[in-house]
Amino acid sequence: MTDCGRSHFAKLVVTIVLTVVAWGLFENPANGQQITGQVSMEGRLFTQDALRDNLYPTNVSIAIEPEFYQELNDGRQSLTVVPFLRWDEHDSERTHWDVRELDWEYFARDWELRAGVRKVFWGVTESNHLVDVINQTDLVEDLDSEAKLGQPMVNLAIIQPWGTLDLYALMGFRQRRFFGAGGRPGIPFPFNSDGAKIDGGNFGWAMRWAYTAGPMDIGVSQFHGTARDPRFFIGDQPIVIADFIRSPFPSIDTQDPMIVPGYEVIDQLGVDAQLTMNGWLLKFEGINRWGQGSRFAAMTGGLEYTLGNLRSSGLDLGLLVEYSYDDRGIEALTPLEDDVFLGGRLAFNDVQTTEVLAGTVLDRTSKASFLFVEASRRLGERSTLDVRIRSFVGVPPDDVFLYGIRNDDYLQASWTLYF
Repeated sequence: MTDCGRSHFAKLVVTIVLTVVAWGLFENPANGQQITGQVSMEGRLFTQDALRDNLYPTNVSIAIEPEFYQELNDGRQSLTVVPFLRWDEHDSERTHWDVRELDWEYFARDWELRAGVRKVFWGVTESNHLVDVINQTDLVEDLDSEAKLGQPMVNLAIIQPWGTLDLYALMGFRQRRFFGAGGRPGIPFPFNSDGAKIDGGNFGWAMRWAYTAGPMDIGVSQFHGTARDPRFFIGDQPIVIADFIRSPFPSIDTQDPMIVPGYEVIDQLGVDAQLTMNGWLLKFEGINRWGQGSRFAAMTGGLEYTLGNLRSSGLDLGLLVEYSYDDRGIEALTPLEDDVFLGGRLAFNDVQTTEVLAGTVLDRTSKASFLFVEASRRLGERSTLDVRIRSFVGVPPDDVFLYGIRNDDYLQASWTLYF
């Protein structure tokens, strides 16, 4: 193990020890005070040889995420602290710290004030979260982009019969963390995230109006600030990543200037809506964004239908269909520019809360598919077992995002202890 690896491992051990000590101190907490959290042990098995040299077929990592909550002023205020740490066996970039939340909240009858580091989620669709722009994606956690970094902010929520209006002042910008040289999946071209180009400083703002009218939930949002998803540059010239992904891998001279991410100031108008009726969920997210190259629009829409107590078995089966479109086409910063998502969610409704989500995302242009399975089951009262499968099928050389990682199919198993 390198000196850097030993340092990260030592930090992990210290964090675990401190968390266990805190757990003991607060096992019988005072009124309104509690500490909870989780420790997760994760293993990955890659089923094919890597396209790059000196990469391992297996990987082990450990993560810890304690949560401290303190109720104040007879419930009118609260303080939440959620640190996060992951140690990864091979990828130094995936070994990282973060403060997911460090959040003070004040609750009044028709307004709420929150300040600190927070996570905010907007959106309704399953396969693509277009309107969700407040927090930076913690990409090294998983390819699904569900994990988020904490964002410093002040948030005022005004709660009225006409809906809830959230106003955000966003302080500080956080770059996206990409996989390192020892990581799988990895970056399939010469890349230097340390040379990132960042415009716009450290301040941004956002607002969102949300309203429920019978079976309809609707949200309208506006964001101004530094983009969370970067474009890519060589020098001052934006590039199309497709120009650098060719067969055989790698196809470019590594002596060429490195590609760096560029984070530009954007404005984004977003709309999300969900209609619930008789077991059906109709979902839509759409955005219009400018400031990041040419102005563009993107949307994701679809439906979910749940078959309850399937064949009197006690099982619930949810069927999901969604379509994503981005009018930038191949120049889009996302693989979901003309893609169909098909999936199913099976809930066993048993004591162990067993659930399975499986699906595929099919690129209508390249015909490539991304297959995934996510299964979870509770073990005893304080732990769960999660199994995930990620697979890339039929990826052609001109598929911008998947061709360079087409051999990085993997099986992941993680055991999580909750305290």
